[in-house]
Amino acid sequence: MYTESVAPEPVRAVVRCLWQSISTGPKRIVPDGCVDLVAGDGVVFVAGPDTAAWSSLTPPGVALRGLRFHPGAAPAVLGVAADELRDLRLPLADLWGHRGALLTDAVLSGTRTLTDVVSTATAEARPDETVAELLDHLHTAPARVGTPPAAVSERQLRRRFTVAVGYGPATYLRVLRLQRAIALAPRAPGLATLAARAGYADQAHLSRDCRALTGLTASTYFS
Repeated sequence: MYTESVAPEPVRAVVRCLWQSISTGPKRIVPDGCVDLVAGDGVVFVAGPDTAAWSSLTPPGVALRGLRFHPGAAPAVLGVAADELRDLRLPLADLWGHRGALLTDAVLSGTRTLTDVVSTATAEARPDETVAELLDHLHTAPARVGTPPAAVSERQLRRRFTVAVGYGPATYLRVLRLQRAIALAPRAPGLATLAARAGYADQAHLSRDCRALTGLTASTYFS
């Protein structure tokens, strides 16, 4: 009921993928460190980066389509810091006013696509190279955030990272480890093995983060 496709070339630098889904009823959505632009059920909205699980109450059979930004890319396109969108579902009309309302009508009527909505701003989007370096580092499965470049203080880097991604590097690393565990879970024979493969210090570490980010115990969530 959920499919992803590669973003078209004009927006690929800022968009990780396009996706479509058909709701099967209430669903637990866990943090993934991303910002999405979503259309369906009579609304176009921005889904900000989450710090905890939330329940999607979309009725069964409702079709949704979305555009998922690369981590750190959304602010330059949307014109708002990612931490201001944290844990929010914000209608595009509230974010962009009259222009957002017109684009919402166009997307819902089928005369414009979500890619059209972001394409004009994509050409002018300039990523923060220092934040991009840290994101690359975190995606190599480190146990810790690491040391910032010599030209940037730890405080400055944390502030810039939070503006771009939605929360600080340490929180993003926790979310990244959880997503890695979710991907590895089908092939792991038990929680201890899963914890080791996903980069946790031990099974207790996995259990703490799982409860904090999903609201469920690890044994319940990964069953």
